Amino acid sequence: MLKAIQNLGCSSSGWLLWKTRTSTSTSTSACKTPSFRRFRARSESSPDAASASSSSPVALQSSSSGNVRKISFCQWCGGPTKHEIPSGEEKMRAICTVCGKIAYQNPKMVVGCLIEHDNKVLLCKRKIQPSYGLWTLPAGYMEIGESAAEGAIRETWEEANAEVEVLSPFAQLDIPLIGQTYIIFLAKLKKPQFSPGPESSECQLFALNDIPFNSLAFSSMFVTLNLYIEDVKAGKPKFHYGTIKKRPGTSPSDIHAFTLDYHLQS
Repeated sequence: MLKAIQNLGCSSSGWLLWKTRTSTSTSTSACKTPSFRRFRARSESSPDAASASSSSPVALQSSSSGNVRKISFCQWCGGPTKHEIPSGEEKMRAICTVCGKIAYQNPKMVVGCLIEHDNKVLLCKRKIQPSYGLWTLPAGYMEIGESAAEGAIRETWEEANAEVEVLSPFAQLDIPLIGQTYIIFLAKLKKPQFSPGPESSECQLFALNDIPFNSLAFSSMFVTLNLYIEDVKAGKPKFHYGTIKKRPGTSPSDIHAFTLDYHLQS
C-alpha cells in the first residue's frame, strides 16, 4: 500500500517536493555524492490546493501544458483535419473533416532496467541523440504486444546485450511536459556478460559512489539512481512514484531543470 508523502514529514499545509541541487560550478567531473534538496510548497502557493480533499494527502492536478504535435491529416482516411474541442471534452483535438474521426494523442511508455550486480549498477553511454555521449540505464519505448517487464528486458538486450531477470518494479515517473511515463524495474544479470548494442558506445558497471551524475542523459535517470541509492543506504528497497515537472524550454539533457512532485513510496 502506498504511503502518502505526509508520512515523510509533510503536514497538511503542503506537500513534499524533491528538487535537484543545481551547481554553479562549471566542472565536468562526476558528482560523487548525489543529493536532493527537500523543501515545502505551501498550500497557498497553489490556487487549487485549498480545494483538495482532506482525505487525500496529495492534490494531483492535471496539466495541459505538455507537448502536443499538430496533426494535419487523418491517419485513417488521409483527409485534412480541423482543430477544435469536441463536444463534451476539454482539450483541443484534431478532427477529420472527411470521416469525422478524432485523433487522440496519449503519453508514451518508456521501460527499462536498473541492473544490480556485485553492488554495482549497469549504465550505457548513448550513441544516438538526444543526449549523445551521456550515460543512462538501458531503457526505451514499450512496443505494442508486450508487457512493461518484457519491454524492459528487450530494451536491455538491445542496448547492452545483457540477459536479465526482472526482480521487482522500482519506479514509475511521469513527465507530463513531454508526454512520457517511465517504468523502471530492478533486475539482475542472468550471466555476467554485456556489451554495447547499436545505440550504445559503452556499457559499464558503476559502484554507487562512482556513478557519473554530472553526465547522465535524462532527469528520469538522475531521479531513479538517487532514489535507488537512498534505498540502498536505508537497507530497504521500495517502490516509488513521482511526477517529474520539467522546466519548459529546457533540453532533455538538462537533467537539473526539474522538480519531483507527488513523491509516493511503498
